[in-house]
Amino acid sequence: MAKNTGRSESESGTNREGASRRRLAFATQDPASVAEARNAAQAQLKSFEQAVRLFHAQKFAEARELFVTATGGPNREMAHNAELHVRMCDRRLEKPAVELKTAEEHYNYGVAMINVRNLAEALQHLEAALKLEPQADHIYYALALSKGLAGDLDGAFENLKRAIELEPRNRIAARQDADFALFADQPQIQQLLFPEKTGSA
Repeated sequence: MAKNTGRSESESGTNREGASRRRLAFATQDPASVAEARNAAQAQLKSFEQAVRLFHAQKFAEARELFVTATGGPNREMAHNAELHVRMCDRRLEKPAVELKTAEEHYNYGVAMINVRNLAEALQHLEAALKLEPQADHIYYALALSKGLAGDLDGAFENLKRAIELEPRNRIAARQDADFALFADQPQIQQLLFPEKTGSA
């Protein structure tokens, strides 16, 4: 004799019908869509994690790019978090206004820009320094270096010539300067550095 489960025949039919619908819905999901969604979620997570590492390393420009990528992923909570980090990166990347007043301040800032090869800004501040102190040999020297590195060999020649006229020891300094060595083999620069060899003494 079969056991009575307490369920009516209609209830059992309803349950079977519901299970059948669930199986049908699962079976009709597009495998390609499922895989695409999974890949998008993984890519978003990878971008976000890499961005966080860069952010903590204070590489804000690189981190910002990856956070922007993560904002387009399917995980909306992560996307919102990435948007917040984009704004944080923007705040840290805002360039503070540089207020320099003296020739020495402009010179020191210009030299710092040479060291990171921001030559356009270096020239701007070195020229400002020269206006404030037009007889400063070290400013002419730095101008010669920045112009030479920027490919302006005529400008490098004129400024180095003036730096040597004001302080002859700048000739020896330039000979021994590793940065000057990058363009010291050019004929016009050779004339200034080694006049005894070129017959221009």
